[in-house]
Amino acid sequence: MVYAIVLAAGRGLRMGGGPPKQFMSLAGRPMLFLALTAFERAKKVDRVVVVAPADRVDRCREEIRSWCMEKVTSVVAGGERRQDSVAEGLGAVPGNARVIAVHDGARPLILPEQIDAVVDLAREKGSAVIGTPVTDTVKEIRDGRVLHTLDRSRMWRVQTPQAFRAPILREAHGEAARTGYSGTDDTSLVEQLNAPVYVVPGREDNLKITAPEDLAMAESILRSRAGSVPSNLRVGHGYDVHRLVAGRPLILGGVDVPFDRGLQGHSDADVLSHAVVDAVLGAMCLGDIGTHFPDADPAYSGISSLILLDRVSKLAGHAGAEIMNVDATVIAQRPKLAPYVSDMQGKMAGALGIATERLSVKATTTEGLGFAGTEQGIAAQAVALVALGAEPPHPGRGNAG
Repeated sequence: MVYAIVLAAGRGLRMGGGPPKQFMSLAGRPMLFLALTAFERAKKVDRVVVVAPADRVDRCREEIRSWCMEKVTSVVAGGERRQDSVAEGLGAVPGNARVIAVHDGARPLILPEQIDAVVDLAREKGSAVIGTPVTDTVKEIRDGRVLHTLDRSRMWRVQTPQAFRAPILREAHGEAARTGYSGTDDTSLVEQLNAPVYVVPGREDNLKITAPEDLAMAESILRSRAGSVPSNLRVGHGYDVHRLVAGRPLILGGVDVPFDRGLQGHSDADVLSHAVVDAVLGAMCLGDIGTHFPDADPAYSGISSLILLDRVSKLAGHAGAEIMNVDATVIAQRPKLAPYVSDMQGKMAGALGIATERLSVKATTTEGLGFAGTEQGIAAQAVALVALGAEPPHPGRGNAG
C-alpha cells in the first residue's frame, strides 16, 4: 500500500495576503485541486492524506469532497513547521503502508508519471527525491561577499514528491523529534540517519508557487501543456433516458406535462434535468449524477430534479466555476412539448442560478423510430459550457453532495 501526504498547511505569507496559496486559483482551479488530481492519476499511489491549516480543516475537507477525489482518506490539521505538518500526516497513515510519498501542495504542476517514478525508486532503494541539476554558477556568500565558487556539477535542486519506505520515514521523524533537529525537507531528516537517498531526474516546470509572479509562470506552463485550448473553458455532455409507465406524472425540466403516462425512476425521473446535471458535472470533471445522487440512497426517492440542479449549481459556485450556457434536447414522440418549453427553460435556469437566455431547450421526435418513436421511453441530451475560475456567485456555498 502506497500513501501520499500532500501538505497544504502553509500560510503563503509571500503571496501578499488572501487565502493560503494552496487554495488560490490557477487556471481556474485551486492549486491544491491540481496537485491532488496528479495523485489521483498516479498509478503507483493508493491513498492520500491531506494536511491543512488548523483553522481550515473542515472547509478543506468539504472542498476535497466536492472535487470527488477518491484516493483522499483523511484531512488533518498541520503544525507550526513543515516538519510538524508531515509528522501530523504520518499519524494518519496506517501501519500497513509500505511506501510514503510527501508532496508540497504548492507544487501544483507535478505530473503523475513523475510521482510514479519517485515511488518506484523508493520502493527499490529505500528513499528517493525528484530534482534537477543546477545549471547556474553557484557561489557561497557571507555578509555580501563571495567566499568561493562551488562545484555545480555536484549540485541539484530537489523538489517534491519525496518518497520513502515507511519505516525509514517514520524513524527519521522520530529521531528528529528526539534530538530537536529541524530540516527543510524530509530527505534532510533521512540523511541524519546516514541512510542513502537517490534522485529521480525531474522537470524544471515542477514549480513551487511562493510569490505572485510564480502564478503567471505557472499559468503559462499550463497553457503550453494544453496547447491552444483556452485554459478556463470546459464543455460537458449529458445523456439520459427513462421508460414511460402508467401511474406516474410526466416531469420534464421541472414542469408537470399533461400526459397519460410518466417516467419511471428513483427521483421524479426528470430526464431533461438529469441530462443537464450530467453535462454540468462533466464540464467540471466531477463524475456524473449517480456519483453525487445515487439511486440507492433513500434521500433522493421522489426528489424534484430541480433540487439536484440547484445543488450542482452550488457545487459549481463552490469550485469557483460559472455555468456559461446550456443547450438541451428532449427526444419524445409524444406529447407535444412546444407549449411547455419556455416554462422548462425558466425553471431550470432558475435552479442553476443563470439567466434564462443562457439555457436553451428544444424538443424533437424520431419519426416513429426506436424506443422514443414507439413511445417506450423519453430521452434527453445536453451540452454545457462552464468557465472555471469565476468568482463564486454565492459566497459561502457548501458542498452539493
